[in-house]
Amino acid sequence: MTQPPSPPPHQPSPGGGSPQDQPPQQPPAFGAPQPPAAPPTQPQPGYGYPQPPQAQPQPGYGHPGAPQPNPYAQPGYGYPQAATVPLHPQAGQPGRTAGGRRQLNAQVAIVVAAVVAIALIIGGGVWYSQSSAEGGKDDTANSTGGDDGKGGADDSAKGTEKVPADPNSKVLFQIPAPEVAKDDSVVVSGSWLTDKVYAKTGVAEIVGYDRDKGTELWTIPLPGPVCETTRHTTADGMTAVVFQPKMPAKNSSEGCSQVAAIDLNAGKKLWTETATSGDQPINFDNVTVSASTVAVGSTSGGAAFDIASGKALWTPKPADTCYDAGYGGGAKLVAVRKCGQYEARELHIQTIDPKSGKVISEYKMAKGIEYASVVSTDPLVVAADVGDSAGDGSGISDFFSVDSKTGKLRARISAPGDSYAAECDGISRIEDCTGLAVGGDRLYVPTEERDTSGDFGRTNSVVVFDLASGKQTGQRADAGDGYTMTPLRMDGGNVIAYKSGPYDKGGQIVSIDGGSFEQVKLMENPGTESVRDVESGMAPGYGEVLYSQGRLYMSEVYASGSDAGGDAYLAIAFGVNG
Repeated sequence: MTQPPSPPPHQPSPGGGSPQDQPPQQPPAFGAPQPPAAPPTQPQPGYGYPQPPQAQPQPGYGHPGAPQPNPYAQPGYGYPQAATVPLHPQAGQPGRTAGGRRQLNAQVAIVVAAVVAIALIIGGGVWYSQSSAEGGKDDTANSTGGDDGKGGADDSAKGTEKVPADPNSKVLFQIPAPEVAKDDSVVVSGSWLTDKVYAKTGVAEIVGYDRDKGTELWTIPLPGPVCETTRHTTADGMTAVVFQPKMPAKNSSEGCSQVAAIDLNAGKKLWTETATSGDQPINFDNVTVSASTVAVGSTSGGAAFDIASGKALWTPKPADTCYDAGYGGGAKLVAVRKCGQYEARELHIQTIDPKSGKVISEYKMAKGIEYASVVSTDPLVVAADVGDSAGDGSGISDFFSVDSKTGKLRARISAPGDSYAAECDGISRIEDCTGLAVGGDRLYVPTEERDTSGDFGRTNSVVVFDLASGKQTGQRADAGDGYTMTPLRMDGGNVIAYKSGPYDKGGQIVSIDGGSFEQVKLMENPGTESVRDVESGMAPGYGEVLYSQGRLYMSEVYASGSDAGGDAYLAIAFGVNG
């Protein structure tokens, strides 16, 4: 799996941290390169293998009461994030080195790791939401299919994406890079798409643009930069963000303590709330939305608010010995609850009622697994780097398919980092998994790049795992010579993927049929040098990518002082006719 470089230095200091979560020497945060360790040729099946779940899970932190059916778990919707927090490639150059890895100087890596350990990553969440015109269906990694163990791709679930008569696109508009102080860098992650607006985070603001023209429709000013966003929205276009209470000094942070609900269609901030640990505001590491609930997590515990009113649904309990580090949202709400000290951690993966926080089911991972990411909440899929065996900073050595009704493990899928190219940041963001998709009770994962005998020499594929058995289905979609393919999201039973092209070609959007696995081209971008230079810096692995109904929106996750003016852009939009 690829190893994303670290973010620029404009990061918040951790706040409200629980002492039990602090190791004697803090390990590097995800995204900070670590000294490479060769992953084992054969995974050790016994090490870190999940423990059987308890027959009757105990209520989680802030989750009083016994397990009960979840009447609130309605399908959310939205596009999966398509990138983590990497550095930009040089203009016109591919984003990966030979072997499919982005490499950093080891000494720089050590310094960055130390910095990131002190200042937790605040941005890079690449969050997208689907148009509400599609009925609120969840086409994210939480897409089609349940987790009743019956398995099988839902090939009858037809996608809504239309194949254009001419897939050749044109540039619809470009949004200039915002002004940032020299030698400074600010997180601008977060983008959403509804049937009414394309919305994008700027410097201490969120702006709504006309989907075709790029003209500004509304602006929501914020007192400080956005720290965290979520790809999920409600059916009527509401989402949530975490931001700093005021503008920080250069290369510093005021903490990420402010939680707000945003009405994307109306262009309004509905409310702003905080939670405290003692008399100090809690700095939140992640945010998500499920049904009508906004949930935020941190090392001081989790909190939740009603998305319409801002009413607190639960808040951290200082006396509790476990805490909700974060949540996965969308179709269901899943808490990653941490118990025990560093290096003796026990993670509880809890499906909870989004209104009350009561535990519906619980799966306990093996002791010693420090971090886990929620890939999908329905079906429930969790990723972890067991024993740090991935060795590449991707955060993934194994996927765990769990029955969210019973808490029982369905299958464990080995995904060694030298073979597969998906990435997860389970250290703080919990829901920040990129480059994969889940649908029809199947997991779609890209392989690492490999050599070809063609003119361009590099390519990769997308392969499929059955979530009931944990085995590959045998289906495989090849990107083609000079192309690298990355799943973005599901479209019914089909997979929507982005293909980065060779040096003289623009990127492509393709639809992979869930049954035949044949590819259909939905879009091909211009191959001119000026367009390719912009696109390459925002492709999966570098920026945010949204696609819907013949429209492709690509954007940055950082704005720096060196970008302002000239030909630097915050976002670019492409469109096809028909």
